[in-house]
Amino acid sequence: MSSEINRRQALTTMTAAAGIAGLSAIASGSTRLGTLTSDQLGFNSTSGEYKLPDLPYDYDALSPHIDVMTMTIHHSKHHAGYVRGLNNAIKQLRSIREGTGDASTIQHWQRQLSFHAGGHINHTLFWTGMSPSKDTGGQGGGSPTGSLAQAIGRDFGSFDQFANQFKAASKSVEGSGWGWLVYEPIAQQLMITQMQNQQDMLFAGAIPLLGVDVWEHAYYLTYQNRRADYINAFMNVINWSEIQRRYDHATT
Repeated sequence: MSSEINRRQALTTMTAAAGIAGLSAIASGSTRLGTLTSDQLGFNSTSGEYKLPDLPYDYDALSPHIDVMTMTIHHSKHHAGYVRGLNNAIKQLRSIREGTGDASTIQHWQRQLSFHAGGHINHTLFWTGMSPSKDTGGQGGGSPTGSLAQAIGRDFGSFDQFANQFKAASKSVEGSGWGWLVYEPIAQQLMITQMQNQQDMLFAGAIPLLGVDVWEHAYYLTYQNRRADYINAFMNVINWSEIQRRYDHATT
């Protein structure tokens, strides 16, 4: 079997269980959604494993909105843990398929695949959806322009109304999870939804555009229990040009 087929099968297996419907197309390496590629996800077609992708900026680049220690721990420890868990789940499921593993554990490893693959994809989308803020010389924050701004106005009434709903939904996630702006392709509209953990509650068919991580490890060092303050700070580092790119791919 060629390495290209191995790459496609591994990516398809991973994303089918990741909890972000619509991303299985990344197996082609160039997706309709344009959200992520196999390179961005760190997939090695030779080893059949994933590696932790580098951030598109330095650990201190999002300061003061997200501090350097949080970024360092979040990426190098938490995200890295999801990558390790994903590789292990794929390995264990492969052994079950080949008859050398314990088939009675398949439910456990399928859950592990879903959780860790979701964590890996979510975080990769999270990092690439941010940029140093405009007040530090970057392009993060502000509001979108062009077709995305028009769609937000159409579907939420105004950018301020979108921001209010996005922040409220993200703040009220029960326990650990995410707030997402998604595109729903059947009705062709933007929607805001919550995710619990790394994979639960995001409805089938939703195309992820913008996500904010509201697990405590994403903000506790600076904001402690003030999740709302962290989400307000996050709004200052959103890379709207990247979110526009994702929207363009989702709608064409």
